[in-house]
Amino acid sequence: MTLFTLAACVSQGKPGQNGTPAAAGAADSQTAAILLEKDTPQPRTATYNCADGGRMTVENIGNAIRVVGSDGLNEEMPAAPAGQNSRFGINHDAIVIDGREALVMKANATPVACRR
Repeated sequence: MTLFTLAACVSQGKPGQNGTPAAAGAADSQTAAILLEKDTPQPRTATYNCADGGRMTVENIGNAIRVVGSDGLNEEMPAAPAGQNSRFGINHDAIVIDGREALVMKANATPVACRR
């Protein structure tokens, strides 16, 4: 439903036509791309490259995710809080997924940004 609403809001003309400044058309396109990316549901399985040089594969298994990392991590993390699909955690570890990005937080370590 959001995708159809978003498509209706994007300008159909070329920037600069009908009194629309060229910069406004470019900004509309960028906003649409950002909204579409954030509204895109997570795939069942996705691989992320992380800023620390590591990689992880995240499998969506409904009310939890299974994380397999290049560091040997193999862990299942439930939704936290239950019922949502972007924040997962167990004990002192957590992953927040936002569009194509994931923030990995482990106890006593600096959070690491990852991107698929």
